[in-house]
Amino acid sequence: MRLCICFVLLSIVLYASADNPFSSGFRFVKDAAGGARDMWRAYRDMREANYIGADKYFHARGNYDAARRGPGGAWAAKDGGWQRGSGVSGRGAEDTRLDQEANEWGRRGGDPNRYRPAGLPNKY
Repeated sequence: MRLCICFVLLSIVLYASADNPFSSGFRFVKDAAGGARDMWRAYRDMREANYIGADKYFHARGNYDAARRGPGGAWAAKDGGWQRGSGVSGRGAEDTRLDQEANEWGRRGGDPNRYRPAGLPNKY
């Protein structure tokens, strides 16, 4: 997991230093780092909760929190998020598709509670 975090942070630095519309400001990097923390917090909470049926909620919540930070946070949610690319969740292609749907819902600003299962402790 530490390798993943290091990769995300390195990616943020490299992306911010590249020739792109967001590279001119420290704000992008700060928002991207905050977005990576939001994604990590959602993942950590998902693991801690260990609650059946809650994974989509945590996917949506992590992406929602990160994307609300601005362009850097949205980048972290889209390009630094979990289950990117063609990989599958370990529970099959359909579960991965639903995870991606929850990710996109959160990134677009949709309320993560749409995916909140009944009985999930209020702590989350």
